[in-house]
Amino acid sequence: MKLTTAVLAAGAAVSLTTAVVGATRLRQEARYQTERNEAFLTRNQLDWLAQMSTNPDLAKLWAPKDMDVEEYMQLLAANRLICILSVRDRLGFVRDGQLPFFAERLMQSDACRRYWQRFGGLRAEEAEGDEQGEHFTQVLDRAAKQHPRAQAAAT
Repeated sequence: MKLTTAVLAAGAAVSLTTAVVGATRLRQEARYQTERNEAFLTRNQLDWLAQMSTNPDLAKLWAPKDMDVEEYMQLLAANRLICILSVRDRLGFVRDGQLPFFAERLMQSDACRRYWQRFGGLRAEEAEGDEQGEHFTQVLDRAAKQHPRAQAAAT
């Protein structure tokens, strides 16, 4: 092989490697930006739920017409707990097999079961098309339905 051919081949290989590394870095940056955006939005949601579940005047503005403000505040506090578990699951802090355990623990709370009975269907709609969200919702729904008090009420 001639020296010029070898130099051109080496230059092409370096250029290709640089392009691949650059494209990989761009994908990684995009993924990190998506994660940062999701963390920011989650923080906003949790802050909003904390305010709504502790401030009756604010909760009154958002409470459904057919629901007492105190009840709405309790359900929002339950939703906050569910959201915290959801974030932990999305970030990978809930190991395989732990989600049903945590879901069962949440559903031991009467407020969490009432929240799920009232808004679980809405959460299922929100999760459509998101495989991890759908799985999370199914696990919580199963835990809510399998709770002894829920089963007793169904009979």
